[in-house]
Order: sequence, then C-alpha cells, then structure tokens
Amino acid sequence: MGKGEFIALAAFLMAVNSLAIDIMLPALQQIGASLGIESENHRQFVVSAYLLGFGLAQLFYGPLSDRFGRRLPLLIGLAIYIASALGIALVPSFAGLLALRFVQGVGSAATRVITISIVRDIYGGRQMAEVMSLIMMVFMIVPVIAPGSGQIIMFFGSWHLIFVFIALMAALISVWAYMRLPETLHPSNIRPFTARSVIGGFKLVLTNRTALCYTIASTFIFGSLFGFINSAQQIYVGIYDLGAYFPVAFAGVAVFMSLSSFLNSRLVGKFGMRRLSHGALAGFIAVNTIWLASLILGPQPLPFPFFIGFFGLAMFQFGWIGSNFNSLAMEPLGHVAGTASSVLGFMSTVGGALIGAGIGQAFNGTALPMVAGYFTVSIIGLIFVLIAEKGRLFQPHNPAV
Repeated sequence: MGKGEFIALAAFLMAVNSLAIDIMLPALQQIGASLGIESENHRQFVVSAYLLGFGLAQLFYGPLSDRFGRRLPLLIGLAIYIASALGIALVPSFAGLLALRFVQGVGSAATRVITISIVRDIYGGRQMAEVMSLIMMVFMIVPVIAPGSGQIIMFFGSWHLIFVFIALMAALISVWAYMRLPETLHPSNIRPFTARSVIGGFKLVLTNRTALCYTIASTFIFGSLFGFINSAQQIYVGIYDLGAYFPVAFAGVAVFMSLSSFLNSRLVGKFGMRRLSHGALAGFIAVNTIWLASLILGPQPLPFPFFIGFFGLAMFQFGWIGSNFNSLAMEPLGHVAGTASSVLGFMSTVGGALIGAGIGQAFNGTALPMVAGYFTVSIIGLIFVLIAEKGRLFQPHNPAV
C-alpha cells in the first residue's frame, strides 16, 4: 500500500466516527418527533450516548490490538458498528435508540484507537504529526458533506434511511481495510493480554507527565467541539433560522478545520509540533476572548456573519491543536502504542463528551453558554500544557518534535 492510499484509508476509517455523528444532526428534530421526545436538549442524548460508548470501549481495543494485532480487533469493531446502525433503523423507542447508539460507539472506538496505533507503528515525531494532519484533512471531508447528505436522504424518506446509509458506507470501508490493510504490529511489541500487563501499560501512560497533561488538555479542548455538536442544530436553526442552509454553515466551519490540517502537514516538519500547537492555543484563547466579550457587550444574538467569522477562526486554530496535541501525547509511548492510544482516547473522548454534554445542556436559547464553554476550556487547556512543558512554551525538546 502506498502512502497516499494508506492516508486515505486511515482517514476514512476514522471518518466512520464522524459520519455517525454529523450525518444525523439535521435529523435530530425528526428523530425526537418520531419517538415522542419534545425537549430539544434531550435530543442531544443521541450524540452523547454514542460518544460515551465510543470513549469507554477505547479502554479495551488498545490492549487487544497490542496482543492480537491491529487487523482482527479493527474488523470486529467495524462489524459491531454496522450491525448496530442497521438495528437503529428498526428501533421502535427512544430508549432503544440510545442503547444502540451506545453500542455503535463501542464498535466505532476500534477505528479511532487502532488507526492511531497503526500510524504510530509506522511513523514517529514530526513525520507522525505530518501524516496525522493529512489524515485529518481527508477526515474533515465528512463534516463538510455529511449534514448535507443527511438532509438529502430525508428528502427521499425518514431518518431511518440515514442509518442504513451509515451501515452501507462502513461496510464498504470494511471491505477496503480487509483487502488492503496489512498487519503493522511488530512481533517484538506484542504484549500479553493479562490484567497485569494491561494495568502496567496504563501505568506507563498515566505516569508520563507529557502524555498525561497533553491528553487532559486535549480533553478540554475537544469538550468545546462536542459542546458545539450538541448545540449546532439549536444554534443554526433555532437562533439563526438557517433551516435547510444548516448543512452549508456546518460545512463552512469544517472547511476551515480541513484547511488548517493541510497547512499543519506542510509546516510541522519545519517548525515542529510544539511551536505550531502552542501558537494555535494562544490564538484559540485570543479569538474566544474577543468572541465572548462581543456576545456579552454586543447585540443578542450576535449578527450571523460575526458569529460564523469568530467560530471559523476558532476552529482554524483547533485544527492545529488537535492533531499536534495527540501526536505529542503519543510520542513517548510508541512501545505501547495500542494501550497508549486506548487510555488517551478514553480520557479525551469520555471526558470531552461529558464536558460537551454540560455545555450543550446549558443551552438557554442563546450562543452564550457555548462560547463561554469555549473560553473556559481553552484556559484550562493552557494550564495543563504549561504543566507538561514545565512553563516553557514553543521550545522543541529535540529536532524530531
């Protein structure tokens, strides 16, 4: 497999997670009405249930992939994802839908943990950050087209068809992975699947200051993204009355993130992960500060061009933060890549989902709770980066990073 095909496959493997979230956002109102859920905030649980399953299951896929290789657990996870998506298309109740969304998240977790493990098996240092940025660039195609795709699917039928489409896309990606993805776990890195080895691997991760602090920083930063995803339909449709143009606005912000990831892949080899991500975090804080002040002191709601402008700038910085923070957390843990990816993914996803759920449930008919959440998590993220770097920002530890 060439580098280009590898990046494309890795991106689409990770994209099944984004697909499961973004494509059904335009359908949240229809799902709630179909299953008798009147509260707009309660509809957000369709996203939160998935994220909780996605986060919790990551604890298991890493150790399994360190013992049995990357391919088998990945394909099993994809099978779970496909079966649960088909089940959701037939589910008669909201409680049943939430249960199956949790299971779907359990299956999807394999794509996140194992894909990152595979990348770390092959690449390290700035090269890993470059490849991860390219993967994220392709990955961001999904948020650009998914909401619009969901809207189009609902022109031809009910929201149930969206989950049939999700299952079909995942099946095609599964066949691609089965046919083309080689085993990347080196025999010397195989770890026994015992309680002692798993706990030992977790201890290695949790006692590494750099890995732990960058993971906690990522958790809070990703919490802001999950908070927006939970509130997106309410903000774009409820506040700004975009209606059918909701997918267009959602895609516009995703384009900013995709452009950011592409530029990161071009620049990280020259400037390093620390300089780029620390600068982006400073920019993220600055944009969020001005954005929050504008909401507090300016008109309510903030005119849409200003809102989307601030949001686009914030998410452009987010694109540099996400891939680099993840690479910095994984860099010292290559010898336990699967377990490391599990622990780091569990912490950032479950923690981020809970933070995002808190931001989403605080929705009060204005964008203020979301923007205040963005500002708060950016400050907390900075604190943990300072702890990781012992107060010294923008300083690469060695030429490789």
